[in-house]
Amino acid sequence: MLKSSDRTKASARRERREPTLPEAIFWNFLRDRRMEDFKFRRQMPIGPYIADFACPSIRLILELDGGVHDLRVERDAERDAWLSENGWTVLRFRNQAVLTNPALLFQAVRDHAARR
Repeated sequence: MLKSSDRTKASARRERREPTLPEAIFWNFLRDRRMEDFKFRRQMPIGPYIADFACPSIRLILELDGGVHDLRVERDAERDAWLSENGWTVLRFRNQAVLTNPALLFQAVRDHAARR
């Protein structure tokens, strides 16, 4: 089941209006929602979940994790497993990586695209 509920869609819209600082910075780096030839969407509903950044053409999700994710390891693992079972690859990065070395995320996207 990949269809998102109305509640998930509403949450995604709210999260797009109120991004975290690392999400806003990364979104600005993507310039026109593109990185090279890859078009990303932010706060994209996928089934019951919302991906921070998703590139449908290469089935890649980038998650930017703050400290709260240290308390949600099991829930994140279940979420990642569901997304993987539905054809997505999930790459997780700490918020600090975006703030100090955003090139790391870009290289991860390039590496993933090269393997596809």
